[in-house]
Amino acid sequence: MKFLKKMIAALVLLPSLAMASEGGFPLDHAPERTDLASLQNGAKLFVNYCLNCHSASAMRYNRMRDIGLSEDQIKANLLFTTDKVGDLMKSAMTPADGKAWFGAAPPDLSVITRAKASEAGSGPDYIYTYLRTYYADSTRPTGWNNLVYPNVAMPHVLWELQGVRNAKFVEEKDAHSGETVHKFVGFEQVKPGKLSALDYDAAVADLVAYMNWMSEPAQNTRRQLGVWVLLFLGILLVLVWRLSASYWREVK
Repeated sequence: MKFLKKMIAALVLLPSLAMASEGGFPLDHAPERTDLASLQNGAKLFVNYCLNCHSASAMRYNRMRDIGLSEDQIKANLLFTTDKVGDLMKSAMTPADGKAWFGAAPPDLSVITRAKASEAGSGPDYIYTYLRTYYADSTRPTGWNNLVYPNVAMPHVLWELQGVRNAKFVEEKDAHSGETVHKFVGFEQVKPGKLSALDYDAAVADLVAYMNWMSEPAQNTRRQLGVWVLLFLGILLVLVWRLSASYWREVK
């Protein structure tokens, strides 16, 4: 029994120990937002700040009707001049241009939260932390670096909203290995952004919520359908149970 308990404890702790051994930056929990206002604001941020370089080629503009937007609202607020409401959400930037400018072609963001979930454990948490840990770095080609993704090729597209920050590091000796490590201790605001820190975090939460919805637009319908299926199965279980009791009563 003691051996079994130790094995269970080891299996529970294994994922967290593996993540710690990688030395990755700890991820913040992304607020769970499913209300239409948050998703609509996230869609607006995505189109204005992400779609310039990244595509979402598995998504059509008119699918945003599922988050409460009419076609007229989509046309007026979320379409570029040459796009149509039934078009796929594609960027004008070609992969070749992206590779030439940033060193790598910007990835398609259609299912990015799911892709990051398989890599980092939680796609929304990864993207939420990533978009909030940019800092100015004059040694990088774009002038930006990131704590979650060190030496990232992507510039800080939301810098006007967040402002410009420097990251502060200290040199410390690791208690176990004795080696000197570069430890992050905080940010220093150099230039204020259009949003306060709280408002910026809220905007990023909306953006991440939209990207998570975009990875599976039918997820809300699926969840609602799942509830009705469970209710049906519950009622069916009661009927079958009473039918079985009635049948065996006759047999006896």
